[in-house]
Amino acid sequence: MEKNRKGIILAGGIGSRLHPLTQVISKQLLPVFDKPMIYYPLSTLMLAGIKQIAIVSTPQDLPKFKKLLRTGKQWGLKLSYIEQKKPNGIAEAFILAKNFIKDSPSCLILGDNIYHGNNLSNILKEADEDRENSTVFTYQVKDPERFGVLNLDKKGNPVKIVEKPKSPKSNLAITGLYFFPKDVVFRTKNLKPSKRGELEITDLNQSYLTDKKLRVKALNRGFTWMDTGTFDSLLEASNFISLVQNRQNTIVACPEEIAYGNKWINKSDVKRVAKLMQSAYGQYLKNFIR
Repeated sequence: MEKNRKGIILAGGIGSRLHPLTQVISKQLLPVFDKPMIYYPLSTLMLAGIKQIAIVSTPQDLPKFKKLLRTGKQWGLKLSYIEQKKPNGIAEAFILAKNFIKDSPSCLILGDNIYHGNNLSNILKEADEDRENSTVFTYQVKDPERFGVLNLDKKGNPVKIVEKPKSPKSNLAITGLYFFPKDVVFRTKNLKPSKRGELEITDLNQSYLTDKKLRVKALNRGFTWMDTGTFDSLLEASNFISLVQNRQNTIVACPEEIAYGNKWINKSDVKRVAKLMQSAYGQYLKNFIR
């Protein structure tokens, strides 16, 4: 029997682009409209059907995440917490989490990335079902020089990943969500640190591409991807979530609703959480289980 995929949320770093906001609180605990930022990547992993999730963060921020998310039992999850004393690159998360991953396939999501769109759950589950290859998700951007960019050949096949290219040959940014087979820790250990002394996720993805084991899923029209690492993008994300929720009378990234839909929790579990909240979020929980 194949092992269930394990999820990792990378929520470390010092959030220097958001100082002074992040001098007292982790970036991933800042609000994106009506909920903490980490609810969004957590919900994305839940939509993929992933129940065992590790939060990787700094020693000073981990207690705050534990206070907010607890064991995850309230959502049918099993949460673990892993210290990252100093950020040494995104790919380092796999080495830090090696005892958590063991020999399971895994999925890493960056704690400041937000995904929204119809059938997102189906796309994620398709990636989860492929246990032999890695999967990345691309999104067309107007400023590709800020991202890892995927170059394609004339037939549309992926040929190379370039980190923050000065003269981009493509506008396809690789987003902060990655599905990997069970050999990811082994591959990460064989990476050489980059010039800035970090284990780069681009190099890890490139190793799968070189071995023809990288699958690419394009997030086309109808999907929104946001990286909330700047003041403007944080505000933009809050405005977007506010607009969607108020227009559609729904809540984006509601772990209770996803867990209930996945049959991981029941009505009485949702009622218990809703009782403790006097907010519009709590009212939404009460309404959807009526």
